[in-house]
Amino acid sequence: MSLRTRTRAITTTAALATATTAALTLSAAAPVSASTAAGATAAATVPWSASHGTASAAGDRWVESGKLVLDGTLTNTGTGCYSVWTRFVHDWVVMPYTKHAEICGAGSVDFTATKSYTYTVTGTLRVCRGTTDTTDCGQGVSITHWPIG
Repeated sequence: MSLRTRTRAITTTAALATATTAALTLSAAAPVSASTAAGATAAATVPWSASHGTASAAGDRWVESGKLVLDGTLTNTGTGCYSVWTRFVHDWVVMPYTKHAEICGAGSVDFTATKSYTYTVTGTLRVCRGTTDTTDCGQGVSITHWPIG
């Protein structure tokens, strides 16, 4: 069973979350948190990171209640402006880029983003120079590829 299937099962019922948590822990997969309260969801978190120029972004991602959740920090060590963008493909339809964070100058900014998620959605995250478009970006990283535990 793939982690994607496990994650969907985890978010469906709390009973499956407890069983899957034990299986994931034994297989040394990504950390899993679970609540045993009725109607609770559990999330298998997966780290992600991307960079470009003097900026980098890193965080965790998981699926919760039918949504992909990205939680991260954009950090810049230089003087320029940078931004974090995602692009999703749903059933072969390429959606436009969406900006989630921007920073100008040295420092860091936290961000959280959510997107409706099903097994037919794929997504990529990029760090780009500037704050208005995606013409100068680092390599995209998949945010919908789930490691197999």
